[in-house]
Amino acid sequence: MNLARRTMNAPALAAVYERAWRPALFYLASGRSMDTDRRDAVRTLRLSGPKRVLDLACGPGNFTGHLSRELTGDGRVVGLDYSEPMLAQAIRDNAAPRAGYVRGDARTLPFADGTFDAVCCFGALYLIPDPIRATREMIRVLAPGGRIAISTSHRTPGWFGALSTAVGAAGGLRVFDTETFPALFAEHGLTDIDQQLHRLLQYVSATRPA
Repeated sequence: MNLARRTMNAPALAAVYERAWRPALFYLASGRSMDTDRRDAVRTLRLSGPKRVLDLACGPGNFTGHLSRELTGDGRVVGLDYSEPMLAQAIRDNAAPRAGYVRGDARTLPFADGTFDAVCCFGALYLIPDPIRATREMIRVLAPGGRIAISTSHRTPGWFGALSTAVGAAGGLRVFDTETFPALFAEHGLTDIDQQLHRLLQYVSATRPA
């Protein structure tokens, strides 16, 4: 297990991740606040009513609980993560009537094809050992007409991009180009593909045709 993954599995980080670690680092990386990211997640995933949602690599549930409050009826958000300390923190801090948490491997999701109306992974694909396989799994469990949204690293052009890639690799973080995820979504027949770049992060979303 590389340095980045060991860090994410540390109980001490789980305790401060949502309140300090993530907001500070993601603001530096993207210039966006947690509230902005949460509002955009709701809008991009088109959440409302009794939808079934998967929040992949949910960490301490900083998005899971928030997304669940947009749902009604039988709507539910499942937060899945591999880290036991993160999931324990999620249950303590982000329990909600329409949120539940599951331990699992992003590369082999324990769900049937087309289970979810919306699937998201915010700020974690660069930590997963096989992020492309994990993304294919996200698409597999997405129902027809459903929405998928991710945020992940983005390699900027020039020397700074090369430096960030090298530094990230040394710590176990993947830095992606701007073509990988739009191309992967298109390969699987997704439509309405949208990509936005904010400093060192890219936000990509798409629809699975009905």
